[in-house]
Amino acid sequence: MKKGMSVPPVEIIKSMGLVFGDIGTSPIYTLTVLFIFIIPTLENILGVLSLITWTLILLVTVQYAFLAMQLDHNGEGGTIVLKETLLQLTKTAKGATIVSLLAVAGVSLMIGDCVITPAISILSAVEGFRLIPAFSDVSQSLLLIVAAIITIALFFFQRRGSERVAKTFAPVMLVWFSVLAITGAVSLLNSPGIIVALNPMYAIHFLISNGIISFFILSDVILCATGGEALYADMGHLGKEPIRRAWFFVFIALILSYLGQGAFLLTHIGTKNVLFGMVNTEFQLIYIPFLILAIISTVIASQAVISGIFSVVYQAITTHMLPPLKIDYTSIVMRNQIYINFVNWMLCISVLLVLFLFEYSERLASAYGLAVTGTMLITGILMTVIFFKRHQYFRSSLAFFTTIIDFSFFFACLSKIPHGAYLSLIIAAIPFGVIIIYINGQKRLYEKLHLMEYDEFIKRYNKSYAENQKISGTALFFARDRQRVPAYITHTIFNNTIIYEKNILISIEILRSPFGLNWDFRQNEIGTGLYVFTIRYGYMEVIDLMEIIRNAEIHEKTIFYGMEEIVTDNLVWKIFYGIKKICPSFVEYYKLPPHKIHGVVTRVEM
Repeated sequence: MKKGMSVPPVEIIKSMGLVFGDIGTSPIYTLTVLFIFIIPTLENILGVLSLITWTLILLVTVQYAFLAMQLDHNGEGGTIVLKETLLQLTKTAKGATIVSLLAVAGVSLMIGDCVITPAISILSAVEGFRLIPAFSDVSQSLLLIVAAIITIALFFFQRRGSERVAKTFAPVMLVWFSVLAITGAVSLLNSPGIIVALNPMYAIHFLISNGIISFFILSDVILCATGGEALYADMGHLGKEPIRRAWFFVFIALILSYLGQGAFLLTHIGTKNVLFGMVNTEFQLIYIPFLILAIISTVIASQAVISGIFSVVYQAITTHMLPPLKIDYTSIVMRNQIYINFVNWMLCISVLLVLFLFEYSERLASAYGLAVTGTMLITGILMTVIFFKRHQYFRSSLAFFTTIIDFSFFFACLSKIPHGAYLSLIIAAIPFGVIIIYINGQKRLYEKLHLMEYDEFIKRYNKSYAENQKISGTALFFARDRQRVPAYITHTIFNNTIIYEKNILISIEILRSPFGLNWDFRQNEIGTGLYVFTIRYGYMEVIDLMEIIRNAEIHEKTIFYGMEEIVTDNLVWKIFYGIKKICPSFVEYYKLPPHKIHGVVTRVEM
């Protein structure tokens, strides 16, 4: 969207449903968790509310809405976009390695965070049933079962895609934020003086007066900003301006809700669930509809997280950070609507495990925050360096300032490791390990395959084509880098003398930009009966390979592709081989016609 153009209100409303579900449901549990161990005196309430306000201003508004969203690439954002941007500015191999490791850590931590997010959001909302008199004595086990059923249903319907569900997201979340703002504002009227908490001096005074204890309180304050990273990560869906303008409304709604909850706490010190307690006390007639709305909103928040993970994993696959997993495209209209079965059910199992392991939302809160602050910290570091290398020193300084704040929150959240945050690290360690092993395994495998130089291949090919009988029709061969020809092609043509009348080398290149698709099929021969077909596409682009081949008017008789049989005594390379074996083959990933496929196995010692 061009600068200066007005943003349609419908686009702003859409942003509320697609981007702000996670941060929008944080008022359900943030103050409840914070005041479990803090005495709700006026001084403490003002200090905590001030901390929440300025966390939202500095981390969400400044770091993400202002700084990060300036670092888009063709409208796309996220950790991998930052990595690809910075790699183009990095001149040394060591620097590129550090940038790549930070990106891998960021992606892994995001996955770890996205396991706990649905669990705490859904369970917190379900626990609100206890404030209904008829359900006041309901057991936690029953609430866990209800939360588990909602979770399973959520993941079960992922296969159908979120395109239809997404249409209902915006109206529901608009109602949710409106209700948060109205209930908060009405409650605030009972103690209007609490609005002074917007003054940052109350946050500073709270931190100073409570000493080291206030530092650890930061690990729970960050709960108010979880989901803030979605402003940048989901930017490609709607554009930066609709998201920025929606954030203005969401920010006001969140602040009013927190201030209203703070005002309610002043006169209801023993409240166990602040938001639900406030609504149940002051708006009793609408409590049940509010509870239902809260549950629906948490499901929407979880849906947004899951869709985001699918996008992140897809980016990691196309940039060769992860092996090719089976991907289903659930929409012919929205190219980002994808479903990854393996990721979906691994997330589902992990969320259920977390639910039954921690049992209570306040225990989940004790485990929450480390992964998301780690992601924010990595984003801050990458942004600071990018702005610095571009000589944008004011923005670099501002990014550095927010990065220091990120580090403070991250360091505070380290105290949560003994209380359950270790689980998010364990979860994050799995994709981190898989990515590192896969990247290094692919590099080692590439070195061991003894690829033939392009010029030598052409000479041998022309000689073999002239001396041997040809098979009628067209054969396709896939080569990652046409400057060095894979061993399976040389074995097929030279060792097995399988030569077709027309042979086409197809090279698929992933661009550094998120989107873009172009292909080049040279009708002129590079060898007798030998042609090159190069396909280039962005790392977030969803392509139909066979459709591209048909558009190039290629009608193949046979498709050859390479498979490796790895022989090794090294445990790491055994794991690498195991990863490759359980992942879909090249044929399955690109949905090539199985009746035309011939796989050629190359034995490799690693």
